[in-house]
Amino acid sequence: MSTFVQSIRLWFAPERVRQEGDTPDYRFSLANERTFLAWLRTALALIGGGFAVDQFLPDLRWGVRVGLALALLGAGVLCSLRAVNHWMRCERAIRRGEDLPASRFPALLGAVVAVVAVAMVVVVVFGWEG
Repeated sequence: MSTFVQSIRLWFAPERVRQEGDTPDYRFSLANERTFLAWLRTALALIGGGFAVDQFLPDLRWGVRVGLALALLGAGVLCSLRAVNHWMRCERAIRRGEDLPASRFPALLGAVVAVVAVAMVVVVVFGWEG
């Protein structure tokens, strides 16, 4: 079975993670959980922003409106899935006494949000109807 499928299966079987390594100081696990929840709040904000663009900018050209909305919605979906994956990887590393895993996802998410923000600035400066 591939490593990807195994890691997804761990998302739904956290008791298996508890079997790895040693029980860490609970403060580390709780900090990891707070980080997970922060990522979920970010995902919800992105999803809400996508719906807001679609619903509250009806005068915006259809393609621009849908493109911006889908970019935000897609970023929200990716962020929520990545949150679970990152939480699991960090929890395993903490239990094993390993370094925390590095990730390029924050840079990718920041770039997507920046591109959408620049597009929104263009929309505001040059008008909704282009």
